[in-house]
Amino acid sequence: MKPGSSSDSLGKVERVKGGGTTRLGSVLPNPKVEPFVPRIDHNPNELRSWAKRTGFVSGYSGGTETSASEKNDSALFDLENGLDSGNGGTSPKIEIDPVLGRTRPSRGIEIEPVVKNERDGTGKNENQRRRTRDETKVDERKVGLNASGSRHGNAHGIANGNGNGHRNEVPEVAPAAEPKKEDGVSERDEKIDVPYGEEFSQGGWQRLSGMNYGIRENPGFAPSVYYGLQHYLSLAGSLIFIPLIIVPAMGGTDKDTATVISTMLLVSGITTILHSYFGTRLPLVQGSSFVYLAPALVVMNAREYRNLTENKFRHIMRELQGAIIVGSIFQSILGFSGLMSLLLRLINPIVVAPTVAAVGLAFFSYGFPQAGSCVEISIPQILLLLVFALVPLSIMLIWTYAFFLTAGGAYNYKGCSPDIPSSNILIDACRKHAYTMKHCRTDVSNAWRAAAWVRIPYPFQWGIPIFHLRTSMIMIIVSLVASVDSVGTYHSASLQVNSKPPTPGIVSRGIAMEGFCSILAGLWGSGTGSSTLTENVHTIDITKVASRRVVEVGAVFLILFSFVGKVGALLASIPQALAASVLCFMWALIVALGLSTLQYSQTASFRNITIVGVSLFLGLSTPAYFQQYQPESRLILPSYFVPYAAASNGPIHTGSKQLDFALNALLSMNMVVTLLVALVLDNTVPGSRQERGVYIWSRAEEIATDPSFLSDYALPRKVAKCFCWGKCLGV
Repeated sequence: MKPGSSSDSLGKVERVKGGGTTRLGSVLPNPKVEPFVPRIDHNPNELRSWAKRTGFVSGYSGGTETSASEKNDSALFDLENGLDSGNGGTSPKIEIDPVLGRTRPSRGIEIEPVVKNERDGTGKNENQRRRTRDETKVDERKVGLNASGSRHGNAHGIANGNGNGHRNEVPEVAPAAEPKKEDGVSERDEKIDVPYGEEFSQGGWQRLSGMNYGIRENPGFAPSVYYGLQHYLSLAGSLIFIPLIIVPAMGGTDKDTATVISTMLLVSGITTILHSYFGTRLPLVQGSSFVYLAPALVVMNAREYRNLTENKFRHIMRELQGAIIVGSIFQSILGFSGLMSLLLRLINPIVVAPTVAAVGLAFFSYGFPQAGSCVEISIPQILLLLVFALVPLSIMLIWTYAFFLTAGGAYNYKGCSPDIPSSNILIDACRKHAYTMKHCRTDVSNAWRAAAWVRIPYPFQWGIPIFHLRTSMIMIIVSLVASVDSVGTYHSASLQVNSKPPTPGIVSRGIAMEGFCSILAGLWGSGTGSSTLTENVHTIDITKVASRRVVEVGAVFLILFSFVGKVGALLASIPQALAASVLCFMWALIVALGLSTLQYSQTASFRNITIVGVSLFLGLSTPAYFQQYQPESRLILPSYFVPYAAASNGPIHTGSKQLDFALNALLSMNMVVTLLVALVLDNTVPGSRQERGVYIWSRAEEIATDPSFLSDYALPRKVAKCFCWGKCLGV
């Protein structure tokens, strides 16, 4: 800034306060001040550039006025940091007549403002804040813009924000050099690129998350084993209970259920390790997601499989394998090609929240109708889960309780045997008790007797996959839903584990790796695809452990357990009523985690709540319309499977049976309809970025400049050399 400012005039200004008059010239002597020379070639852009270079923030209303866009940018900056921009002033307004060089009369008694300190939440005026900095000797670069503004005011001898006119003895520190901005990066982008709830330090963005172990910390072998097992036990509901639903519905035996559980444990362990090293590198467990449960139920309830008796389980499993492989290849292409980086512009919290919530709400027809068969087991189980939120402990307690009920004869009926299927029971008195015995007794499963001690799951163990266009189309769309679910989990988990959000390239890399892992799930025949479990966010919050090493050690134990056939057999022996009650809690948790994503947007916005409400309502109501066209299914299928049989009897008739099946199936699934409605509304209804809560992803150049960021997300060196071509993947 050239000389010729109004500093000389400030020395002669009379300030009226109450009834007294104070001459600032007597308080702030400055013999070296040059005479005031007004400038007529004022260039606002020059001042703005100077302020950006030095970090100066004016606290006076007579300073350079900001345009409307700059005010919006400032408000956006404050919103992302959780600050109130309306109360961010640090000094009273002193209006100076540009001609006479005098202060205009005050319209009332000036009250010294109290500024809320962003770090400790206390109210302090400007002098108290400067004295605190002086006493603690905080580095000027950590204080940020406020320190720069106070440094500028002290250097020119201008009265501070409290209006007392005294100069504070604050040692001047040379401003830290800012990194050179690349072309095309606007001030707006720079301001809004601040993850919510974080603070800036010299080493990068740091979040006070309260984690016991960070993402790069190694607790040691013994603690890693303990925390790793704890981590996976808390996700037991997602890892082992899906086979308890789909295998009996597919006509499989208890031995088949045990084998599918062992396969899921193996695939989950392998895919978690792969994602930890080659994916986003966040401590996220991969496994059979509930996103793939609905399409699996749709396929297995197709008309051609309803009356099939011989090898029904293997036929359905092979068709599921083929569909999962095709959908996973599409997901891998979406990630490795970098197209996912473009789709991220359309995926925001207003889209993620109702979509994930619809995944849990889709199974309301199965949850308590199954658990209600044994209320003496299911209700205590749900209560324990709600009180303690500890899935493994509550399962063991209620399982033991159910064992004593079975041993005590609570489910013994005269002349009835639980080993005889209900379809073969001739006595009417036993037939009405067959359902209760099957769902409540702990000794009805013969998986323990039939399973081998050692069995290693292998690819194509059910046969060669079957590829059909109809099921492949379904799984391609479902892979998009799984990707949207994972995007929300990536963002939430990254802020939770004390790290910056990943770059769009790293998100694409994670989606690509998820697609590759789902291909493995299709080859091994786990019945569902592999995805990032939404419950990871809840698990990290409960355990306070965000270490990659812990997740990897737990994954190794998961692989070892999959080789022991009796482990899968033991888990397959869980009573169905007990499993259904646990799933009621897990699905409700998914709904809650999905809706919690709205915290990144303005939840009080009428636009947002309307979009979420309309998306959820249509996501539940539209499939109900398609489920009306199935009179035959109601007589054959159990009531809780009827909603998934609309694909064969839906109202859409295009002349192609394959296309009819795919469209009727997709529009009968809640999560697909919810995603489509939310995606269209959020990207067409007008709304600002801060109102929509647009996800803030890190920039690619930060990988090379921020060492902590590099350690969190960068691939291992040897692996990165092999993928040097993948610039779009954050390599």
